[in-house]
Amino acid sequence: MANAENPLRQLEHFGQSVWLDYIRRHLLSSTEYRRMLTGDGLKGMTSNPTIFEKAIGGSTDYDDQLKELAPSNKSIDEIYEALSFTDIRMACDALRPLYDQTGGLDGFVSYEVSPLLSNDTQGTLAAARRYWEAIARPNLMIKVPATPAGLPAIEQLLADGLNINITLMFSIKHYQAVAEAYLRGLERRAKDGQPLDRSASVASVFVSRVETLVDKRLDEKLKARPDEAVAALRGSSAVANSKLIYEKFKSIFSSDRVKALEHEGTREQRPLWASAGT
Repeated sequence: MANAENPLRQLEHFGQSVWLDYIRRHLLSSTEYRRMLTGDGLKGMTSNPTIFEKAIGGSTDYDDQLKELAPSNKSIDEIYEALSFTDIRMACDALRPLYDQTGGLDGFVSYEVSPLLSNDTQGTLAAARRYWEAIARPNLMIKVPATPAGLPAIEQLLADGLNINITLMFSIKHYQAVAEAYLRGLERRAKDGQPLDRSASVASVFVSRVETLVDKRLDEKLKARPDEAVAALRGSSAVANSKLIYEKFKSIFSSDRVKALEHEGTREQRPLWASAGT
């Protein structure tokens, strides 16, 4: 039951939106999921191929649909898409009332372009557009990695009017490139006279991955020579890096360049703290 002490609800007072990094068909039709939406104030969901692998391979939730698809001569990729598209549509429909109530601020569900396309700009564009048309939900977000090949695809997809969740971000330099791709995409869209008020994007910073790498290197230094100052740095790099990226976010999105786009109806590209650890 929701109450004033619910820590997830308390985050709303800070303007934060909590997304669930998990999707499974049984969950989507459960009372637990409805409780998350109403009691915990769940604002969105994300998925990726690993999440679907665990959901499909580790449960019987998909057996009926698999039995229907197995004799169809579809490829493995086509069967995977049929299964996962069904879940994404269900999740989008469950979150659609929130999307409508907030004017497109919350209520998104993310679906990821295949990692095999991370170095293929044209392949990423084709896949993202196909997903957008096939799933056909306004609160869908397509996840695209911020690789050198992904950045031009991100810019083009935003110019096309798709919602984009930009993933695999680790550093300030990375974030700056992503924010620039976002702004260029919306500037192109505005120049073409297209509406900006429902173009949404988040920039997903992989928080704990940074600390895993940094702590490993700190441990190597400490093995070679114990040092209290170095030891004190363990477990602090993830939050420190996120703070620096957030400061850059505030700087970029208070600029005159962004204010010009806001007159056209655009909104901020929100930072998303992903791969978080406790």
